[in-house]
Amino acid sequence: MHKTFVGTVISTKMTDTIVVEVSYKKPHPMYRKLLKRSKKYNVAPNSHSVSEGDIVTIEETRPVAKEKYFTLVTIVKSSVGDKERKETKNGSAQK
Repeated sequence: MHKTFVGTVISTKMTDTIVVEVSYKKPHPMYRKLLKRSKKYNVAPNSHSVSEGDIVTIEETRPVAKEKYFTLVTIVKSSVGDKERKETKNGSAQK
């Protein structure tokens, strides 16, 4: 069984690699308060076109590079519509 995670794309600046941040909540060992934790993974996009802010599903695979052992499965939510809305609010898209 392969590990699968849902996370947010935080960087697309490298060639053939994207960085995905996966957030989760973990209880403190003694006090049991839920703490927010996150981890960044280098992911092979496999010909998917993604942008920063997209929510994606990644899956563990064989090592592709030294630190890259996840591949992109699907894009859950695209952030393209959000960027267009922000530009119109700021007035940069209006003439």
